[in-house]
Amino acid sequence: MGACMSGGVMVTDKDRQLHRDAEKELKATKAKMDRETKVLLLGAGDGGKSTIQKQMRIIHNVPFSAEETEHFRQLVFDNLTRGLKTLLDALPDLRLDLIPESGYSEVYPDGDEEGRAGYVRHWGPGEFGGTVIASTYKERMVVQGLETSSIKDGRGVSRDDLVADLALIENAPDLRDGEEFPLEYLGALSRLWRDPIVKEAWAKGNQAALPENLSYIFTALPRLFAPGYTPSTQDILHTRARTIGITETRFRLGEKDMIMVDVGGQKSERRKWIHCFQDVTSILFVVSLSGYDQCMVEDRSANQMQDAITIWESICHSKWFKETSVILFLNKDDIFRQKIKSSPLKKHFPEYDGPERNAEAGREFFKIKFARLARKGRGKEREVYVHVTTATDTAMLTIVMAAVTA
Repeated sequence: MGACMSGGVMVTDKDRQLHRDAEKELKATKAKMDRETKVLLLGAGDGGKSTIQKQMRIIHNVPFSAEETEHFRQLVFDNLTRGLKTLLDALPDLRLDLIPESGYSEVYPDGDEEGRAGYVRHWGPGEFGGTVIASTYKERMVVQGLETSSIKDGRGVSRDDLVADLALIENAPDLRDGEEFPLEYLGALSRLWRDPIVKEAWAKGNQAALPENLSYIFTALPRLFAPGYTPSTQDILHTRARTIGITETRFRLGEKDMIMVDVGGQKSERRKWIHCFQDVTSILFVVSLSGYDQCMVEDRSANQMQDAITIWESICHSKWFKETSVILFLNKDDIFRQKIKSSPLKKHFPEYDGPERNAEAGREFFKIKFARLARKGRGKEREVYVHVTTATDTAMLTIVMAAVTA
């Protein structure tokens, strides 16, 4: 009655159905895996992995949700205040001191009456110049119903003013959903960023692991503080946040679904979990070219590029990835091209014997170095695909990814 013996074990119709269901599920899983390409995104910190992930969504038309866009908007303000605080905290290590006498008050264009917004207590500490910034103030005053009589004219900035601005940065709030950037920060951020000592510290940013997006966001201050500001695609690409946990980005690529997995926030425990990804199709390893003279956030005595080289070598010779193809992105080429003009490569990599201040020769040096490490020992037959990239350049990355996935 619907049951029989198999090897001395009673098999029922229910057992048969369960077996058929299990086989069906296995076949469906295999078919799904055949349609999927899984790419593991690896690299040292500050290489640009998260930016690559965001670019994949832009290139493959996977839009950011309203919630994600709001998160990025809040992140822009956080990057402004936290980034500047990081710079200010680094001043003692850089043997710099921020004082009014350093030229802190000399940030106003002469003969620009419209640009001198004056010192605005409670809502806009700091007098600063520029007609665009002034118009932003006026627009926000109308929106907030503020009286123009609340603006005091003046050219000097006292030590008290400097302390007030620094206190604002020190105590910057976390924005709530829909909350506009607090207008009182526009003056403080603008004036501090223009200060000669801050500029000198920024020029020495490689010694203090300063966020590389500061120049981009600080040149856009008036736009960021405008009413109803929504982050642009470039704003989103330039935001920085430490990757926590494992993040996946899915998009369609021809007949296949591509899954890009970023485990950047878990690198300290890599040996414990790396085997979980042995089934990946490819590894996309991202290295910051500009890190050749840059210290690490976690350890200012360590070099970013040397850290990337160590991780690269361990991944290329891991027993879990012997059959996995490896793609290397030498990223942040735009910053590298500018930096190498004044920061000698040989100072940080004495074995470099090419021409100084030559970006092309520098790139070739690192291409050869990474390729040799990948093919050393057991990996001598490994094929490595190397691409020079600028992760914030959508057009360039579109071309590179087309070549990678061809």
